Amino acid sequence: MVVERLHRALNKLQTRYLSQSPMGQAIGYALNQWPALERFLEHGEVEIDNNLVGNAIRPTAIGKKNWLFFESEEAGARSAVMYTLIENCRLHGVEPYTYLKDVLERLPKTTNKDVAQLTPLNWKKVRQSELKQAA
Repeated sequence: MVVERLHRALNKLQTRYLSQSPMGQAIGYALNQWPALERFLEHGEVEIDNNLVGNAIRPTAIGKKNWLFFESEEAGARSAVMYTLIENCRLHGVEPYTYLKDVLERLPKTTNKDVAQLTPLNWKKVRQSELKQAA
């Protein structure tokens, strides 16, 4: 297999270059990433990179400096919960405003055992079944 030949070649080449040279560093990096590459090749459903996660958290990462100045630790924690909910909405294709409006209206009447239905994914499932029943 081509990948196995490449792995053998990298191992042989590694002995020819100093580990701190640019080529030595490149070969070392490739060999260090080898287990992840094998996992990717064995399981086609695995993403080769984490760009989706990086793109999802980028707005949060960009705003970190601004959030250092929350009045209290509790305010920062509440903000983290809100950002998590909004990003989960986006991840599951739920419009955040509609979700938050509905959940905040339902929350006072919701019992502890029903709180799990208010996560964005479960809310979407319940909402879709309600729309089907109404149609």
